[in-house]
Amino acid sequence: MYEIFLRLFKKYSKYALVTSKQKSGVNICLQQNRQLKPDIYDIVCKENYIKAIMAVALPLESNPDVMNKYLQKLGVSDKWKMVDVLGLEDDALEWVPQPVLAVLLLFPLSENYEEYRVNEENEVKSKGQNVPNDVFHLKQVLSNICGTVALVHSVANNVQQIDIDEGPLKKYLNDAEGLDAAAKGALLENSTAFLDVYKDLTGSVDGDAGETNNHFVTFVHKNGMLVELDGRKSFPIIHGKTTSKNFLKDAAKICRSFIDREPDNIGFNVVALVPAE
Repeated sequence: MYEIFLRLFKKYSKYALVTSKQKSGVNICLQQNRQLKPDIYDIVCKENYIKAIMAVALPLESNPDVMNKYLQKLGVSDKWKMVDVLGLEDDALEWVPQPVLAVLLLFPLSENYEEYRVNEENEVKSKGQNVPNDVFHLKQVLSNICGTVALVHSVANNVQQIDIDEGPLKKYLNDAEGLDAAAKGALLENSTAFLDVYKDLTGSVDGDAGETNNHFVTFVHKNGMLVELDGRKSFPIIHGKTTSKNFLKDAAKICRSFIDREPDNIGFNVVALVPAE
């Protein structure tokens, strides 16, 4: 039924979303296959080589099919999948399968957003916030891995419900236990296993992709709280109380606020982590 809705949905409103299949320019698209040229990087050891490749090689497109293949190759159970969220108003959200474990927003980076982000972080530092103890948050240092970071955030904060087989993601989560956000980020950025999975999925890595102008953030429900996880922020952002039933609608409200700050930009996309059946 949901797939039928995806094909028939034509109602575009202020908060309607365009999928990668409908308008590729909205999303971060994988580049054409090119041979990576290591000599363009300042490579002085294997660790720097890995970082150099990871920094340019993993721009993930906001496409559920690609994300699902990536997650499964990382070891995530196929009982869960990413789906497009075609609109952020209540009638469109009703078609998204429940329960929703995570919402991922792709949005354009801009000077307006950067100003907002800095002000928001300063306000939180000033006022303080109560972050649930079991929130998994990692800091992103490299530019092009925000899609991978968003997927890790979505799964790592739902390990009680998602089965993870032995593989790169399970090993990473085990190794990351007890580390702070910066150390978790460094651990991910030095992971050849994630790079190998990406290469297996796409057939190549791209050394000429450059920095993207879009960014992923993840929203999850933790201990009755709506939590925003952004690798570019120093800490999680708490957006108030929510429930499993209301989580998608509450997350959609926050996504709409991102759109409202950029009224002239259509570069937004939303996907949700939901049951496969």
